[in-house]
Amino acid sequence: MKTRPITWIVLVTALILSVPLVAMQFTDEVQWGFADFAIIGSLLIGTGAAYELLAARINATYRPLVVIALLIALLLAWAELAVGIFGTPFAGS
Repeated sequence: MKTRPITWIVLVTALILSVPLVAMQFTDEVQWGFADFAIIGSLLIGTGAAYELLAARINATYRPLVVIALLIALLLAWAELAVGIFGTPFAGS
């Protein structure tokens, strides 16, 4: 039985989100709410889905560039939401 790509995307997202969930049980320095998990989860799933859509439509030569571009966009969005490096209203600045 072949596993669909979305299944892998959701499983990897759950694995990544389990890190702060477990950390919250052991320290008070990690304080995520439901909204934090929902936003980062949607960012991770959206990035994975975007890769799957783009990878099917582009030449294999350019796939590493797509991965790099998507990772940069994900990390910049994550950093903006976390600490507001650009000062947009999304970060609460």
